[in-house]
Amino acid sequence: MRINFSVHRVWGVFLRYLYLFKHSFSRWLDLLYWPTVDLLLWGFITLYLQKGVPSYGGWIFQFLGALIFWNILIRAQQGLAVGFLEDIWARNLVHLFVSPLTPAEYLAGLFIYSLFKAFFATLIMSLLASLVFDFNFWSQGVVLFYLVLALIIFAWSIGLITMALVLYFGQEAEILAWALALLFLPFSAVFYPITVLPPLFQKISQLVPPSYVFENLRLLILQKDFNLSYLFKAYFITFIYFIISLIFFFWCFNLAKKQGKLTKIGE
Repeated sequence: MRINFSVHRVWGVFLRYLYLFKHSFSRWLDLLYWPTVDLLLWGFITLYLQKGVPSYGGWIFQFLGALIFWNILIRAQQGLAVGFLEDIWARNLVHLFVSPLTPAEYLAGLFIYSLFKAFFATLIMSLLASLVFDFNFWSQGVVLFYLVLALIIFAWSIGLITMALVLYFGQEAEILAWALALLFLPFSAVFYPITVLPPLFQKISQLVPPSYVFENLRLLILQKDFNLSYLFKAYFITFIYFIISLIFFFWCFNLAKKQGKLTKIGE
């Protein structure tokens, strides 16, 4: 039996995929971005643990609480961005906007949908945390509502920017629906305090609203305390992000209409 195997053909297949990197931002992002985020995240968690864990309270619950909070942010952001992408994948975007539906009404519907996803996922996670790990997420009190609201508005800001970039660059930018939120992960102090970060990263964290939210969450769980100034800073910076993202989205939407991109997205 003759085996017909050509090294040249194998090399050709390899080059075929390698050449795709030349003009593909999403492939470079997949190659370089995810390993960097993983290394930074787990590296800073390791530094935090090496400095010693608190001797008071259920310190392990800070990780469960942080995970639930981060899930809220991700679900709210993806509820917006992925919901928009589903209309693109179904080639339904043009059909929506030839109807009387306005962009503001479309966004309002997506906001409600993202709230539903975030609420449902949080309900499941908090229930499992209570049953399996004996962690009552809601026992932290009403301040959780204010922290969650800040996270959701920030998540919407990221979702709006993602949608705007997809409108501007086309489906090549759709990977940002999963990647853009993680850009803020190393600076958000999700699983470790800001003090663990290098000085440059600490300065960046001051411009990232979730960092104040997660620092407050740690205070709540570990010390039963709350920093009101952190909350004010989180909302102040979050609303700046949200206003800019709204302006950017409507600018990209109007530009896509003028340039005829709305009819081409998804083809």
